[in-house]
Amino acid sequence: MLRRSRTYSGPVTDHFDGKRFYDPDGVPPKSLAQVLRWQFDRSEKRAKWPAWAPSPHADTPPHAVDGEQVRLSFIGHASWLVQTGGLNILVDPVWSERVSPFAFAGPRRHNEPGIAFEALPRIDVVLVSHGHYDHLDIRTLSKLTARFSPRVVTPLGNDLTMTQANSKIRAEAYDWHDRVTLNEEVAVTLVPTRHWSARGLFDRNKALWASFVLETPRGRLYIVCDSGYGTGAHFRHVAEAHGPLRLAILPIGAYEPRWFMRDQHMNPEDAVQALQDCGAESALAHHHGTFQLTDEAIDAPVHALHSALDQAGIPRERFGVLKPGQVVEI
Repeated sequence: MLRRSRTYSGPVTDHFDGKRFYDPDGVPPKSLAQVLRWQFDRSEKRAKWPAWAPSPHADTPPHAVDGEQVRLSFIGHASWLVQTGGLNILVDPVWSERVSPFAFAGPRRHNEPGIAFEALPRIDVVLVSHGHYDHLDIRTLSKLTARFSPRVVTPLGNDLTMTQANSKIRAEAYDWHDRVTLNEEVAVTLVPTRHWSARGLFDRNKALWASFVLETPRGRLYIVCDSGYGTGAHFRHVAEAHGPLRLAILPIGAYEPRWFMRDQHMNPEDAVQALQDCGAESALAHHHGTFQLTDEAIDAPVHALHSALDQAGIPRERFGVLKPGQVVEI
């Protein structure tokens, strides 16, 4: 007998119609017909990535970071370890070989995680932005739960995805604009972002998606794991409600072809505009170079980011690009 997946149930809001979530400032996700057009119309040229593109870096983090310091280690794709205020916080952790519902098919890693799983310090909190497989990885969450039993903070509905797969995952689900205290020095607020969610053919937008504003002793970090640019309203609203921002982590990859990806993934030019809109002192790039999800070449996002920064008159050092295993301290 087939077991029906549980889905979120709650009151109607300005971004939930009683059955599905939506972005009042956004557009619906692409239809199945448009997906098939992209996948099978070979007038869209898909760049060939190298089979393996290793990073020369690997990080062994300290047990904890106290005081006012913030230490950020890039694990790869949209995965980070943030150490601050005595807490060790993972963002969208993925250590799996593939980001797919299948262990034998789907986008595969092109480099190792920047931190070996065995080298992780005690993990206190995990932030999961939404339900796509390159962000919500049940295999990794289950391994983290078995080893550390961390709190897992995620938007509404994604907790059900997690706990249905593994009832021991300590998932806590929150709505846009909810502020969650992590300890006396650190808190996180879930903020709207222009995206969507699904893990299968029949659960589109039945779980919410979000970006994060992380309050730390060194200021606020704006962590955007997946987003289209749209009108830029979400970035300007974060500046108004949560500024000043010390740092923004912004996606720069998975953007071609533009006719298909524009509404869900920023390209580097969009990311530079998002930095200007949110007003962060500096930015770090992610969501590129590990899993080939779209058509651009593996190195295209970084080259395009540098060109966009030069054109905008912004110093390249203000918007840094790390390889897995590299570390930034603020």
